[in-house]
Amino acid sequence: VLFLFCAALTEHKILFLSSSYQRLTDACRALLALMFPLKYSFTYVPILPAQLLEVLSTPTPFIIGVHSIFQSETQELLDVVIADLDGGTVNVPECVHISLLPEPLLQQTREALSMVLDPELEVADLAFLPSTISASSLKMQDKEIRAVFLRLFAQLLQGYRWCLHIIRIHPEPVIRFHKVR
Repeated sequence: VLFLFCAALTEHKILFLSSSYQRLTDACRALLALMFPLKYSFTYVPILPAQLLEVLSTPTPFIIGVHSIFQSETQELLDVVIADLDGGTVNVPECVHISLLPEPLLQQTREALSMVLDPELEVADLAFLPSTISASSLKMQDKEIRAVFLRLFAQLLQGYRWCLHIIRIHPEPVIRFHKVR
């Protein structure tokens, strides 16, 4: 999930394959939801019809879901990250380099996600288990996962105001992002 998240943030082509249309839609929507508060501004098609498979050759980034019966048509795509939802694999071609999160944040996010998805890991090494270990409901688990990613964005973007530069030449002040800082 973190790999696909980083691929989407760095504007790579992402293709989801599955034999279930519901799983395709859910996976595409989940990836967009994790990017909150950012909005994905490229091509987004949760279920691509068979007649439009040529869209996969577009040079622009996308998040697209395709039924797995068309997997043979996706083999020739050289610059597309392919997530097989049925097999649970993510295939990244050699020519694609995906920048991951900076190291302290990557490890913290992995640990936080593992604690949300498998809370028993937190107490697995204890000699005496606490009396109450309860798994979260799906609705609560969804909120906890969203909170992990929202916290990640807050850590990534903290201090952004130091990079803002105000130009007061015009009648209205203009705020620009100063990339060097």
